Amino acid sequence: MKNKYLDVILDNDPILRAKNMEVELPLNKEDEELIMNMRKYVTDSIIEENQEKYGLKPAVGIAAPQVGVNKRMFVVRLEEVVDNDIIVKEYALVNPKIISHSEQMSFLKSGEGCLSVEDIHEGHVYRNARVTIQAYDAISKQDVTIRARGFLAIAMQHEYDHLEGILFYDRIDKDDPFKVLENAKEI
Repeated sequence: MKNKYLDVILDNDPILRAKNMEVELPLNKEDEELIMNMRKYVTDSIIEENQEKYGLKPAVGIAAPQVGVNKRMFVVRLEEVVDNDIIVKEYALVNPKIISHSEQMSFLKSGEGCLSVEDIHEGHVYRNARVTIQAYDAISKQDVTIRARGFLAIAMQHEYDHLEGILFYDRIDKDDPFKVLENAKEI
C-alpha cells in the first residue's frame, strides 16, 4: 500500500450529513482498498512521528463519510493495557447494525472529539453504555456480532452516528451541555 493517507473532510461538508449506502458483499476491490486505507490511517495516526511527518490527527476510529465516501463502513481500533499486556481491539465494519443496547447511558468525562470537527464543543455526549452490533468485518473476513461496553461502545456509536449523518455535538444538550443524567456512567 502506498504511503498516501486519505483526506479527512470537515463538518461543514454536506457529505457528512448525506445518506450512506449499504455496501455490496463480498467487497469489491475498491471498497476493500478503501476500508483498509481507513484502517491504515487509524493505525498509523497514533504514532507521533507519523502525525508530524504526514499531518495525521490521532484517531480511534474513522467512518467512510469522513473521507468523502457515502458508504456504510467504519474502522475502530483501541489499545488497552490488561495485566501489563497491550490488548488491541480492531474492527473494520461493513454494513453495521446496532441490534440491541442498554437502557443505561454513559459519557466520556473528557468529552468527545472527531477528526472532522476542528472547533471545540464542550458538553456531555450521552450514549448507550452497552451495544451489540452485527456487521461484516473486513479484517477477519466474516460476519461478526460484537458486544461492546465502556469506551469501545462509545467509539462504535460515534462512528455509527457518522453513517446516520450525526456528529457528536448534535448529541450535546444546547441549553444545558453538562446536564447530568441519573444513573449515567462516566468513563
